[in-house]
Amino acid sequence: MALDEYCGSTFWNASFLDRPDPDLPVCVERTVLVWVPLGFLWLCSPWNLANLFRRTPPRTPLSKLYICKQVLAGLLLLTAIAGLVLTLTEDYGPSSDSSAKKHPAVLYANPVLFAVSWILVLVLQEAVRRREGVDSESLFLFWVLKVICEIFPFQTILREALQKGEISDLPRFCLFYITYGLQIAALVLSAIADVPIDLKKVAKKNPEAGAAFISRITFNWFNRMVINGYKRPLVQEDMWELNEKDTTNYISQEFEEIMGRELRKACGRLEKRQNEKNKKSRPKPDPDQNGMTTGISQDVLVMEETGEKAQKKKKKKKDKKKDDDSNYPNSWLVPAVAKTFQWILVESAVFKLIHDLLAFASPQLLKVMISFTQDKSIYEWQGYLYAVLLLLVAILQSMFLQQYFHRCFVLGMKVRTGIMAAVYKKALVVSNDARKESTVGETVNLMSADAQRFNDVTNFIHLLWSCPLQIILSIAFLWIELGPAVLAGLLVMVLMVPINGLLATKSKTLQMKNMKLKDKRMKIMNEILNGIKILKLYAWEPSFEAQLQDIREQELKVTRKFAYLSSVSTFIFACAPALVSLATFAVFVSVSPDNILNAEKAFTSISLFNLLRFPLAMLPMLISSMVQTIVSKKRLEKFLAGEDLDTMTVQHDNSYSTAVSVRNGTFTWGGDTEPALTNVSLDVNPGRLVAVVGAVGSGKSSLISALLGEMHSLSGSINVKGSVAYVPQQAWIQNATLKDNILFGSGLDEQKLQKVVEACALEPDLELLPGGLETEIGEKGINLSGGQKQRVSLARAVYSAADLYLLDDPLSAVDSHVGKHLFERVIGPKGLLKEKTRILVTHGISYLPYMDEIIVLVDGVVSEVGSYSSLRASKGAFSEFLDTYAKEESNRSDAPKDSLSDVEGVDAMPESQDPLADSPPEDVVSVTLKRESSLRHSQRHVRPNGSIKVRRCSSVRSQKDVEQSKKGQRLIEKEAMETGKVKFSVYLQYLRAMGWVYATMFVVVYFIQNVAFIGQNLWLSDWTNDAVKYPNGSTYPAHIRDMRIGVFGALGVAQGFLVFLGTVLLAEGAIRASRSFHTRLLSNILRVPMLFFDTTPSGRVVNRFAKDMFTVDEMIPMSFRSWVLCLLGVLGTLFVICLATPLFTAIIVPIVVIYYFVQRFYVATSRQLRRLDSVSRSPIYSHFGETVSGLSVIRAYGHQQRFLERNRITIDDNLKSVYPWIVSNRWLAIRLEFLGNLVVFFAALFAVISRDTLDSGLVGLSISYALNVTQTLNWLVRMTSELETNIVAVERVSEYTEIPNEALWITEKRPPDDWPTMGRLRFDDYKVRYRPELELVLHGITCDIESSEKIGIVGRTGAGKSSLTNCLFRIIEASEGRILIDGVDIASLGLHDLRSRLTIIPQDPVLFSGTLRMNLDPFEKFGDEEVWRVLELAHLKDYVGSLPAGLQHEISEGGENLSVGQRQLLCLARALLRKSRILILDEATAAVDLETDGLIQDTIRREFAHCTVLTIAHRLHTIMDSSRVMVLDAGKIVEFDSPSVLFERKGHFYSLAKEAGISSSIQYTAL
Repeated sequence: MALDEYCGSTFWNASFLDRPDPDLPVCVERTVLVWVPLGFLWLCSPWNLANLFRRTPPRTPLSKLYICKQVLAGLLLLTAIAGLVLTLTEDYGPSSDSSAKKHPAVLYANPVLFAVSWILVLVLQEAVRRREGVDSESLFLFWVLKVICEIFPFQTILREALQKGEISDLPRFCLFYITYGLQIAALVLSAIADVPIDLKKVAKKNPEAGAAFISRITFNWFNRMVINGYKRPLVQEDMWELNEKDTTNYISQEFEEIMGRELRKACGRLEKRQNEKNKKSRPKPDPDQNGMTTGISQDVLVMEETGEKAQKKKKKKKDKKKDDDSNYPNSWLVPAVAKTFQWILVESAVFKLIHDLLAFASPQLLKVMISFTQDKSIYEWQGYLYAVLLLLVAILQSMFLQQYFHRCFVLGMKVRTGIMAAVYKKALVVSNDARKESTVGETVNLMSADAQRFNDVTNFIHLLWSCPLQIILSIAFLWIELGPAVLAGLLVMVLMVPINGLLATKSKTLQMKNMKLKDKRMKIMNEILNGIKILKLYAWEPSFEAQLQDIREQELKVTRKFAYLSSVSTFIFACAPALVSLATFAVFVSVSPDNILNAEKAFTSISLFNLLRFPLAMLPMLISSMVQTIVSKKRLEKFLAGEDLDTMTVQHDNSYSTAVSVRNGTFTWGGDTEPALTNVSLDVNPGRLVAVVGAVGSGKSSLISALLGEMHSLSGSINVKGSVAYVPQQAWIQNATLKDNILFGSGLDEQKLQKVVEACALEPDLELLPGGLETEIGEKGINLSGGQKQRVSLARAVYSAADLYLLDDPLSAVDSHVGKHLFERVIGPKGLLKEKTRILVTHGISYLPYMDEIIVLVDGVVSEVGSYSSLRASKGAFSEFLDTYAKEESNRSDAPKDSLSDVEGVDAMPESQDPLADSPPEDVVSVTLKRESSLRHSQRHVRPNGSIKVRRCSSVRSQKDVEQSKKGQRLIEKEAMETGKVKFSVYLQYLRAMGWVYATMFVVVYFIQNVAFIGQNLWLSDWTNDAVKYPNGSTYPAHIRDMRIGVFGALGVAQGFLVFLGTVLLAEGAIRASRSFHTRLLSNILRVPMLFFDTTPSGRVVNRFAKDMFTVDEMIPMSFRSWVLCLLGVLGTLFVICLATPLFTAIIVPIVVIYYFVQRFYVATSRQLRRLDSVSRSPIYSHFGETVSGLSVIRAYGHQQRFLERNRITIDDNLKSVYPWIVSNRWLAIRLEFLGNLVVFFAALFAVISRDTLDSGLVGLSISYALNVTQTLNWLVRMTSELETNIVAVERVSEYTEIPNEALWITEKRPPDDWPTMGRLRFDDYKVRYRPELELVLHGITCDIESSEKIGIVGRTGAGKSSLTNCLFRIIEASEGRILIDGVDIASLGLHDLRSRLTIIPQDPVLFSGTLRMNLDPFEKFGDEEVWRVLELAHLKDYVGSLPAGLQHEISEGGENLSVGQRQLLCLARALLRKSRILILDEATAAVDLETDGLIQDTIRREFAHCTVLTIAHRLHTIMDSSRVMVLDAGKIVEFDSPSVLFERKGHFYSLAKEAGISSSIQYTAL
């Protein structure tokens, strides 16, 4: 043989291995084992060498590590040369014996091969340095291979020397070991990262960049983050920088480029389709029909329709509906994604394939392992070899699997990022036509839900081919083991699929039902929270509590059904493995007597069946998520292929002499709507002030939009010279500081800013805002009033210093005198903008005389243009306009004109007529305590009507006020975000709520199930030992066989039933827990004092009822069950291994310790990363929502680029916590899998060590168990972390069940049934404060009010009027003094007894959804005839009678389907129904029309003549006929007498009346 000759010895002989101490032939060691590593090196080198020639060497100094590596390689080169020299001298040297046999060729070839390879290594290391890489994977792997291959000659040479007792070839012996030492050193060095200087800075912020190969595959570089996370909760600042390739910028650039290409192709396809359709539908094609502009995303239908007649349009619309798929380019998104990320896809596919193939090696190794324990003639070393191979295979499998998962999750993250960036970019350029198709919410959904869908599906995309592959391989291997009997097992598996499908659809319907009930419950909950004040005042809480509890019970019923269904599916899932193996084994043994079930067959098959379970369970899930993704794909394609805004509509040619010129422009809002403006021609000269006037809907705003280029131009041209600033009708405010809102991306110039703020009348507001210019404005400008928003919006425009100002009616949202100020100081001929061109849309007639030019629009046509005087004279459309508006203006201001220039007009409406959903303007409590940083509060304190001229009298007070607001009013407390470990008591609390019986029963049942599982497997191992007893199949008795099958089957089914029972028990317990938590939460929330609702945003409370209750209902039982299952699974496995190989017990302790630490470290970090992810995710969506709603503003100022950049930063911030979270899971998995692999290794190793005492069945059992332990360990940690995350919900819910309550609803002391009989009120030195740390609101009020007196209470805002009513109802408790009603101290009564005997008609009419009757009488105390009687008195009888449902008429949420007047009358009806002796009338500030107001006043005078009536007046007219008037100021009574007396005193009352424009003459007539 050639090789024998080459080596000078035998190449291969089987006898080498067939002995107890095997060895490889020297020839193999010198050839194959040398060629393998060197071959690998040579194969990998071309790719590395390319770098050497492409790059110039870096200028940086050589690192110490690099020098060491090169020195080592140089030394190795010397050893190779020494080897060659040695051989040459021995053969041809002076001392050589010419007659002796020369050395074989291999001793010449190898040193030469090595020398060349070492030179190559030197070159490669230089190439790595030039690449500026950290290290080289191929070199590291080469060293690993080399060191492993050299182990064999290492022991061969050593053994030979030891056997002979002397070293026969000393020089080669020394050379070999020197070389080996150098190679180990080289291996160690190649595992260390050599970070170039430039990279060092990067690596500080992102350790991954500087991680060596071995650290990258084990995720060791992540240790720092884990340790940090363990020491203290992580915060956003701890997050590392992203790799360049993972940044939004990089991903979106790549993705958009490819997406553009794919989209163009798709447009081409679409055009082709359209043309074919058109050919069919039209006999001869119109030349201009298909002259389609090849824009990237022109919506073809729109293009075609523009020139056609309306009739064609109708036909087209039908087509559009019919053929929804083909009117936008489709099926291009998936190819675009695939092409962008093709390399990650390929890489991960390769890893997955290798892993899948390796997974099938373990069962084969298990098989030889078992035969090794059975057949004692096999040499011991083979057993050790198998054990080591098991370990190696497992480790490789883990490595590949984790790399695959890592790639997939990163891919998912990148896909989501790419799509999000694309959607955002598209939203900035989308045309109005396309915008109309979806609401802001839907568009934001594209970014949140649909992008996330893609993310989720890409994580598992490879399972599409991997699952079928695994199934085929499993079946093939099983066929080899058991032959056709496999089909029986397979049949059982296939039968499970439809059953599971059936259960899934059934449970889906239940879930839908559950969701509906949840929504209903949340709706009522929301209403309760929004109207909590009313519930308390009327003592109606029990009625609503009962309603909610009723729905909750229905919900729990459905939940119970759902739980039972899922128990059935769990039962099937638990029985499946047992049934499958039962069917297979039973058929296998029964088919022919020759088939004997031995350990090899049984356990190999079982581990193969285990492999088969995963793909079978995954496929249906994968398919359903694919289906969901297809829906998302369509929505995204439609949006991203929508039509862009035509940027060419408006030209910016600076050679024109006019600032704005429009030539015969016809504009429409979308492709198929009527033109909003027709044949408009305009010229506006630079520096002019032009007004645009016209009736509502005449196209004023459309004109502005056309100038901004937001409209679809059908004909004509527009030219705008210079830059544009735009103030929209509805101010658009960003969630940023006030300063940022004004600067809007321009540079800061303090003086200019000051000037702008002053001119825009923002100074007084700044004094009230806690942070001045630095105050953070909430989303949608939530903490500013309407007028303030408008002024900020104007200030933004003024600051931007543009050339042309387009002002869309900015003066309508502010008070008239503020409007005047703005016009004088900013817009008008003497304002800041006097040099600029201004186009102002306005309804304010008073401004028109100052205009340079007025454009009058009528129905989208410019009817006249000219100066004020010329238009006045022409008597055209303009004078009509003037007449209509002049009337309105005079009606609007009922107060005398001059009172505005006076200090505070009490009569003027508050500036903001938009009370927020959760801050009704009811009274000072809610106002004082509501909005973050108490803006509203200070606003109202100082300026009842938002007027600016308040400065004269109250500058001193406003200062004091701000101080106060800073002290006690930090009122919305930050929500406590839980950090760190959850206390054990919380778990106990949950178990207690479940009921100890259920909890213990559940665990016991599951434990027995586990015992049955182990029993079944032990039985199997015993069964396989029959094969040893009856080696020849024909002697195997049938009754034994049947017994074996029977017991095996029975144990399997028993497991199923136990699991079923356990799940049912858990479900019952969980429902019990849910019920108890919800009931406690609800009853407590209804009993907490009003103060709590004022200091807690309702969203937070709703969250407890929605998200946290959902977690308690559904998530916790699930994760609790999985956790118990996993825990028992792991314990069972360890038990079985210990049973089989008792030696194993020694290993358990260290493994458990390591496991515990890894798990604790991981859970701490992972939990915090999850929280950071969700915290950093919401800004992406809110920023996007903000952008979509402010699109026209952003486009007008041309700030798209800045917003794109901002979006990138926001997404990157989120990725900074998503990426570490992905890595943390891999970090954990690779460590746990390594532990699992050790378990497998030791199980195998101890089986080898003690094989003489073991039977083969137990060995198979323990190793097949061990092979499964890896996944279970992984799951156990996941479940622990999930359970910890979820149990927090219990903590949050119970936090709200422990808030201290208000006084008892009913006490021992109950008043007589007819109390109060007289209705006498007495205040006794009454003092009150809202919160212990705040000032007093009422300072010692003392007064007597006789029976049936009519008292009016007046005073400026904040004087304490509303506090007085709150005290009567004990909404706030006295700090000193008392109130007596008919001589009974109200503090001694139960709240419900007190509140149900008083009547209040509140400021704003709150109604609840439900029937009309329920809104009047929730406890059904009164008969229908009484209800009709009060409706008649309240002037509602005719209206209610006309409704089809009458009293059962459904009222929508908040009473939306009634007018404000009707709501106010309903509240009156409520009061009439109660008919108590004391009526408090908190007068409506809500705009009730005069007619309704009159009706209410009359009814009250008539029906409550014999009652004591307290009226809190905001308008003095209403209380001029009171018997006495109480004037409050700063919480004290300053005057208290009849109106006429007070008028003559010329005191507080007089000045209030004068401000309201009431002269004494009116007052006397009123009396």
